[in-house]
Amino acid sequence: MTDDMRDKDDAYWREKLSPEQYRILREAGTEPPFSGKLYQNKESGSYRCGACNAELFSSDTKFDSGSGWPSFANPKNEENIELLEDTSHGMVRTEVRCRNCGSHLGHVFDDGPQDKGGMRYCINSCALQFESKQQGSVDAEDK
Repeated sequence: MTDDMRDKDDAYWREKLSPEQYRILREAGTEPPFSGKLYQNKESGSYRCGACNAELFSSDTKFDSGSGWPSFANPKNEENIELLEDTSHGMVRTEVRCRNCGSHLGHVFDDGPQDKGGMRYCINSCALQFESKQQGSVDAEDK
């Protein structure tokens, strides 16, 4: 964990992120289903934190859950993922955050593919940037 990323103040994040990224990553918002730029991405590569670029997920574990958000069976680097209990909106869920910078990414559920461990990491496109194996990094907002 990089403490200096977790210690950045609100002004830093407001300058670095777009208003939509800030709402999702820093205020634990969500994007409307089926609206995210990376939802239907089928390219091979890595999904990284949209705030700090920490490597989070691989295209190898991405699957179409039909939920409207990019879904992954498991993280590529578990050390970069933090799971927290979320009791907002009258529900009990498990929130997924970037351990490096503390940004909200989405939630994890136990209804994923059974042959891959049964988990579904349901992640906001806006919280991610995609790095193609062939082309380099692409922000969710630019794809």
